[in-house]
Amino acid sequence: MQAVAAFSSSLLLPPPFKTLIPSDPFFNCNPKTLTPIFRPLLKHNNSRRNAIQAASSSSKKAKSSKNNRRRPSRRSAIKKSFSQEQLIFNAPISDDPNVAIIGGGMSGLLCALGLEKRGVRSTIFDSGMHGLGGRMGTRIIDPQPLIFDHAAQFFTVSDSRFGKLVDGWIERGLVREWCGPIGELEAGGYFKPMASSSPRYIGVSGMRPLADSILSQTGMVNVVRPCWISALDPFNGMWHLSENGKPHGQFDAIVISHNGKCANRLLASSGLPLIAKQMKRLELSSIWALLAAFEDPLPIPSSMSGTPFEGAFIKGVDSVSWMANNTKKLFPSQSKGPQCWTFFSTAAYAERNKVPQEYIPNIRAEKVKAGMLEGVEMALGLSPGSLQRPFYTRVQLWGAALPTNTPGVPCIFDPLGRAGICGDWLLGSSLEASALSGMALADHIADYLQSGVAPPDEFALGLHNEFQPIDGHDIGQFPGLEYKEQVAEVQTCIT
Repeated sequence: MQAVAAFSSSLLLPPPFKTLIPSDPFFNCNPKTLTPIFRPLLKHNNSRRNAIQAASSSSKKAKSSKNNRRRPSRRSAIKKSFSQEQLIFNAPISDDPNVAIIGGGMSGLLCALGLEKRGVRSTIFDSGMHGLGGRMGTRIIDPQPLIFDHAAQFFTVSDSRFGKLVDGWIERGLVREWCGPIGELEAGGYFKPMASSSPRYIGVSGMRPLADSILSQTGMVNVVRPCWISALDPFNGMWHLSENGKPHGQFDAIVISHNGKCANRLLASSGLPLIAKQMKRLELSSIWALLAAFEDPLPIPSSMSGTPFEGAFIKGVDSVSWMANNTKKLFPSQSKGPQCWTFFSTAAYAERNKVPQEYIPNIRAEKVKAGMLEGVEMALGLSPGSLQRPFYTRVQLWGAALPTNTPGVPCIFDPLGRAGICGDWLLGSSLEASALSGMALADHIADYLQSGVAPPDEFALGLHNEFQPIDGHDIGQFPGLEYKEQVAEVQTCIT
């Protein structure tokens, strides 16, 4: 059985905008009494004036359309081809504010959880067909079942705030340590164990069940899925969200907790030029995931303790960067039955074999599968064609898999447009970074909503930070994980 799946230009960057300060009479000194308008902050020259006139003409034509969907007036949303004007909300925030969170990965989930702790309602809109979690993905194939973590493989803890959260997950039985040997596998079957100054954690039943459980004890968070939010419209002091013309409610503030092409399209005409600019600066790598189930155990090199490894970062192989035995990882006491493996490609291999995420041709899927299985043979030191044939396979392209650069700020927030961004890429490329980003944005938005008459510029965050490259593995960062050459792998784990 063979299946294929895919998951997660735009406008030119806007001209510079001057910073609005409280002394500007346009603000009336109170961010909660503004009405949503766009204010032109462009130099007056003929080309700019012509562009505005063209936008006005386009707006009139749109109004004559038979489309009955509610449209903001030109004063509240000017959509032009080559620039955006900054949206400025000046309407009062409601007494019981509601925040829309677009994206239900780790950062979006913890943003919602953090807002609830501060007494703020939220609604998560997520495109996941099988559940929440984003890159915390787990595939369960019935009837056996076959279980694969096909995105995040494990995580480590280096920050006490995230550590406190993980301790709670352990108490609830959602998380445990992964004690099986992992390390670096050189082409030819040469395995070198890795030790960690921080424990390695996994979801007890896989990563997605952990994501689904995060909101199990909340009462102020609504979840809408599967849902692809396609438009953000400011109208009467609120954000109006819609999916291909279908209304999905109105909100006091919005959070973008996903990235890639879909996020760029959503922000391209949103009236949030500074947020859109930062999102456009993000660079992402692609990764192919191959899920494969084998009837018999693979010939795996042993660690120093004599135990076959359960996970390995692959070196010296072009097509594969990681391999992990889900069966041993999730069910260490299981000695019989199929062995379910997850293989990840290198970013370079994925780039050479990248296709539109919406449709993966079968011929490309077969090519990728064959190339990655050949890479597994090379890594294990097997002769060509000697690897046993898996009885189940599935390839999946993560087109926007991991960030390769970061602004190094916990979150981004535009108080004029009442919009924020959270995600791992703001701090790095780890599950911990994603969690810390969502928690930080929740507190920042709650502080803003409850700020009273504080000047809006006091809450601007991350709108101009420069980006720096990210170091790490092709499948992300794992703080505290390091190589130890000559170490006997004797570990004490909390299970």
